[in-house]
Amino acid sequence: MFDIRIICDPADEPEITQALTAAFDCDPIERRPARDGYRVRLYTKAFHPEPSWPTPQQAYADAPSISNEIGWTTETSAHTPIGQGLDREYFLRKAAVLDRMALTADGRDADDTVLAAAEAGRILMRLDDTAVTCDPRHYVRQQYAHWATHH
Repeated sequence: MFDIRIICDPADEPEITQALTAAFDCDPIERRPARDGYRVRLYTKAFHPEPSWPTPQQAYADAPSISNEIGWTTETSAHTPIGQGLDREYFLRKAAVLDRMALTADGRDADDTVLAAAEAGRILMRLDDTAVTCDPRHYVRQQYAHWATHH
């Protein structure tokens, strides 16, 4: 949430109000006269719109099987020379497979699986240096869906 104050010509007020409400979820816009007696001051509190998150079914529709992804992440980490580092694709696919495992957990060890999936998502978010604040698993699904579409 953030505060917005706009000083404008009264003729521009409808356009500005329309642009504000189109871009943000806003509290009602307060209108006050400006000190110069001609312009108006507009005040509101605005909230960043929530991004739309893909469902797990949408994100993982064309994903390889969980066992194939576990194999890929294991092989990739085993064959990456020490000090060379693993790339974003590795961390994305690892976070996605952990998320998928958490979704299929039948209650046994579900808490540990969910915690591991969330931590993998936080690692990906740090790697991406994202300003998004959300459930890390939602972020993983969004990024995986984007990656799968463009990969």
